[in-house]
Amino acid sequence: MSVNRRLIVQELRLSTVPSAFAPTRARNALVETLFDDGLPYSRKLCGHTACVNALAFSQSGRWLASGGDDPHILLWDFHQDDLSEPSRRFAGHRTNVFALAFSATTKYIYSGATDNTIHRYDLEYACTSTDSRTVTGPDTIHLLHKHDAEFTSVQFHPEMFHIFVTSDNRGEVCLRDTRMAFGPNSRRRNKGIVRKYVTTITKPSIRHLSNPEVSSVTFDRTGTKLAATMVHHSPTIYAVSDPYPVAVCTAATLPDGSPTPPGERTYANACTIKHGSFGGGGLLDEPYYCAGSDDFRAYMWKIPPSAVLTQRRREISAEDWPRVELDTIGFAASSTGLRYVPITISRPVTRLTGHRSIVNTALMHPMFPAVCTAGIERSVILHSPTPATPFLASDSLTLTPSAMRPLPSSESSESKRLAMRALGILPGVSDEDESEDDSMSIALFDQYVAQKSSIDLEVKGVCRILRQESGLDVFQVRRLGHEEDTDDTAVYMDET
Repeated sequence: MSVNRRLIVQELRLSTVPSAFAPTRARNALVETLFDDGLPYSRKLCGHTACVNALAFSQSGRWLASGGDDPHILLWDFHQDDLSEPSRRFAGHRTNVFALAFSATTKYIYSGATDNTIHRYDLEYACTSTDSRTVTGPDTIHLLHKHDAEFTSVQFHPEMFHIFVTSDNRGEVCLRDTRMAFGPNSRRRNKGIVRKYVTTITKPSIRHLSNPEVSSVTFDRTGTKLAATMVHHSPTIYAVSDPYPVAVCTAATLPDGSPTPPGERTYANACTIKHGSFGGGGLLDEPYYCAGSDDFRAYMWKIPPSAVLTQRRREISAEDWPRVELDTIGFAASSTGLRYVPITISRPVTRLTGHRSIVNTALMHPMFPAVCTAGIERSVILHSPTPATPFLASDSLTLTPSAMRPLPSSESSESKRLAMRALGILPGVSDEDESEDDSMSIALFDQYVAQKSSIDLEVKGVCRILRQESGLDVFQVRRLGHEEDTDDTAVYMDET
């Protein structure tokens, strides 16, 4: 590691303590320097025995919770000198965990799974035990809630505690108010919706709208930005006060600005449920967004201020729309309404490697320039710009291999054999068969990625495949029916 990088890390440690010696502008410059140079160092956090689907940091960044198909929830203490094993293990779910969140005070961890349950774990009680191998269940007053709605994500506003945002598999993203959504029937109005964000898209070359499925949605720390992770489409950025998006994030170029080479796989979201996050290494405005991809990488983009993006966004009337470039994608609330074309951020700041298969989740540390990623493999990878971090003082991180594992042909006999074992088609497969590595899970997903096939099944010890592979046209697979194409302007334009 260069001397300059070591000095930057030392300055960041000092600047985490509020003082006159840590001006905001100076810290911004330090963080941007580190992020712009990439995050080439990493370390694996091992403890799960199956895919890792969800990650969550506590507000201070001390605790990292991870959950997946085990379906245990592991708690990692970033104040430890060594992250060789999790501090605590929580049990309770019977199926795959796909959602995790800490309470505002970090007293509780909330988790959601495909068994339609939400569990609450008392972190303060669990941490009184001195044995890290202890498996703790939900406390005696845990929240257990069953519902039939197909919501894909729920997140509360970081500052207005009665406001929360939801996404669902119908492609809707809604800002809601608990005062209108819950309580006596006399108080409930419009399902609590105070703003519906426009997620329906169209092109001049087609005559219908399409509604990409939204696999997750997240706020930034200030609660002024939203990011929606869309299936068969790009991560989409909204200003919370505006129903139309201000930016979409693509990977048309490499981080150095050169075009992505023809034939090289790049950002895609089609095969698994993805979760992205805003961050900034402790910067208040969190100007970066990070997301996992089907090409075995995670991508990070720098998001300009919303006011700048809004000013550059194009608004095109339905009458003028057919005369626009045929591949232009616009967002519209109805077939006759204005088309809004957000700015395309086509150059990622960096691409994070180290995974051998699909990356489901990318989570930025709330205080330091570090990112955790997870996916089909059973390990979480901690990425850093330096081999030493403020929470790991020694040089415990190593350079991450930049070369990507090539996707084997769908006709590969070995890949097919492993995939069939994962599905239980071959006889003699036991729970211990994949105790040493992730080869069967990786092979299974390789087959679906390579064949661009569609499947919806659940196999013990193997991630649930919920998507079709990239390459499918969202305008064909998610065509919005005429009966759904309504102008809901009143909902879209309500003020919060």
